[in-house]
Amino acid sequence: MRRLRRLLPFGVVALPVGLWWWTAASSPIFPTPPAVVAGIVELARNGALVRDIVHSLSRVALGYGLALALAVPLGSLMGWYTGIYGAFNPMIQLLRPISPIAWIPLAILWFGVGDASPTFLIFLSSFFPIVVATTSGVHLVERQYVRAAQNFEVGGLRLFRSVVFPAALPQIITGMRVGLGVAWLVVVAAEMVAINSGLGYLIIDARNAGSRYDLVVAGMVIIGVIGFLLDLLMRRLESLDVVRWRYNNAR
Repeated sequence: MRRLRRLLPFGVVALPVGLWWWTAASSPIFPTPPAVVAGIVELARNGALVRDIVHSLSRVALGYGLALALAVPLGSLMGWYTGIYGAFNPMIQLLRPISPIAWIPLAILWFGVGDASPTFLIFLSSFFPIVVATTSGVHLVERQYVRAAQNFEVGGLRLFRSVVFPAALPQIITGMRVGLGVAWLVVVAAEMVAINSGLGYLIIDARNAGSRYDLVVAGMVIIGVIGFLLDLLMRRLESLDVVRWRYNNAR
């Protein structure tokens, strides 16, 4: 059973790949998996692959980092202080349902065609999941933990740093995972219309340069693989001792 569980994900991936290969074999336009692999090799050889991956990741790192630096402190304050929650929550709930893609025209108007536009969109898209998760995590901290710490005369910033924040950290990390996933989606969309580099631009450029659908699908595959690796990296945070105690063993 253990071996079967290890092999099952490969089988789940192999099934759609096999179906893709079978349907694309009779298509004069849509590429087969070997053609896509050859496209990835071509991009790697001419340097475009590494260049575009670095550009996309650097924009995500900057926008996501700014969102993290603002969302976690603000969400902590909103979860801990009712007055701050009442002041900021209406605006956050008003802006949160707006798709980050809808902000693209305004981002280009405000920041022009350059790195600032996708960075702003990444910041916007990842900020809201993180701030909502942080607010909820801090607000739902079990009060017995707080009272127990207060019985030992632990209060103020020390109480928040030693008790409240570690207790809310699992939910904060969930928000961070969601925010990073959305950020990776948005950077690709933004690069298709607001920039001339990155994986999103690679896909559009391949489509416009003679309908190179092998490179289009190659870009899609690379985006999926990097997104998977980014989520895997975020999952590693759940194994930290300060986080692991809050997770149910049944997970």
